[in-house]
Amino acid sequence: MSSSSSSAALESDDGSSSSSSDNDHEQVKKDIWIGHYSSAHKILLVGEGDFSFSLCLARAFGSARNIVATTVDTHQELVKKYSNVVENVRELQDRGSVVLYGVDATAMSRHFFLTTQRFHRIVYNFPHVGFHFPEGNGCQIKLNKQLVKGFLRNAKMLLKKENGEIHVSHKVGEPYDSWDLVKKAEKIGLSLYKTSRFSKKMYPGYAPKRAHGAAADAAFKLGESVTYKFRLRECT
Repeated sequence: MSSSSSSAALESDDGSSSSSSDNDHEQVKKDIWIGHYSSAHKILLVGEGDFSFSLCLARAFGSARNIVATTVDTHQELVKKYSNVVENVRELQDRGSVVLYGVDATAMSRHFFLTTQRFHRIVYNFPHVGFHFPEGNGCQIKLNKQLVKGFLRNAKMLLKKENGEIHVSHKVGEPYDSWDLVKKAEKIGLSLYKTSRFSKKMYPGYAPKRAHGAAADAAFKLGESVTYKFRLRECT
């Protein structure tokens, strides 16, 4: 294509003109990416802790109107847990996000608001039921397996059918490999689309927390971690 045709003027009713390249540039500006996520995605964030991950995306996008951020805790519980959560939630809401409290990841498809929504990306970073037993204990592993299974089953129901993805960021190695995340997904009709190494550096301001117990506000050490990306299984 010649340079003259690629910048052909589009004439308006009043005789003024704008180039197609200008329009393309405007479209590019609207689609902002950070890590795996775009401002063009409708995003559901689950188990958000102090909401620092949600806020990281919102700041990158310049808006949070495409974000629904949820936590299983009540507002009162969050305030007791996290030193900066009030400020984070206020900024998220000021930027246009819907923030929901008391959302159980294993039953969220029946939530009065979420049941009417469908999302391009559903994200659960480092799911964990809390420290009821030592991390490698069989009972602890079973509880976490139930959590991820329930989440995946509910997320599947809230996912857009075309190019929708469920993302679970998860520590690598034992006992985390014993949660059988991929097998759980396959059993409920999801396919592993891709895995990507998770790096906190990709998300400035994100501060993972322990979220449970007396040290809920303490940093949660990620170590080697991966984001598993699932899509709806194609019918054959």
